[in-house]
Amino acid sequence: MSLAPAIAPSDFQCLRYTREDGVAIIAINRPERRNALNRRAYDELEAAFRAAGADPQVRCVVVTGVDPAFCSGEDVKDMMTVDAPREDRPKAPVVRHPPTPAAMAALECDRPVIAAVNGAAVGWGMELALYADIRIASERANFAELFIRRGLICDVGGLLRLPAVVGPAKAAELLFTGDMIDAGEAERIGLVSYVTPHDDLMPRAMALAQRIAANAPLALRYMKEGLRRTSYGDPREIGGWAIEIIRKLFETEDHREGVRSFLEKRAPRFTGR
Repeated sequence: MSLAPAIAPSDFQCLRYTREDGVAIIAINRPERRNALNRRAYDELEAAFRAAGADPQVRCVVVTGVDPAFCSGEDVKDMMTVDAPREDRPKAPVVRHPPTPAAMAALECDRPVIAAVNGAAVGWGMELALYADIRIASERANFAELFIRRGLICDVGGLLRLPAVVGPAKAAELLFTGDMIDAGEAERIGLVSYVTPHDDLMPRAMALAQRIAANAPLALRYMKEGLRRTSYGDPREIGGWAIEIIRKLFETEDHREGVRSFLEKRAPRFTGR
């Protein structure tokens, strides 16, 4: 297990972290960017899940976003353009790449996690929803694994969790197309447990979280561990492989075209290079 970044919840800039009746509430708080994640937000997500797991008073976690979105993925202007390769950039040595720290913090959190999806959950935002044990959605929610449209692959959520949740064929369709689905379709395929009116989302999420939190905490943690062992594979192995491939794809012209087309608001023209 990796160590949490040296960021205390009191120092968060991109997240709100609160605790209420045994429930930790993690809310991404970049509404002006539709809760897109920059490097600081990734570090704070990791720290928030590690903090929840280390707090004996926390028995359940709810993750959500400040309206209007749950999480719209990575902040492309802040991250993807920075990561675009340059011809003069020295090549990094080949190493065994670790999985995304924020993803592992969410997956390794031994408290039950509920995603209260209040709006767009796309790209890494859909990944974050998949790291939860239970997903409930506002009627305004929509979901998409958009990575293929940026010339990339998804993280461990799409590769490991999505097929287990919706089945391999439906997962393949969502991953291969990058199509957007609304809350009703997400409920139909089992991606979310149920859909609520928007204003009822957090009260419903908190009511469920408090019902869970009222149960024996040690048994809850072992129950979650048992489900993880029987339902999913090894997240560290697949997560490390995903990061290795993502790094390779960052070096391709197709990825650069995917970023350019997004920023220019046009359809991409991929060439396979």
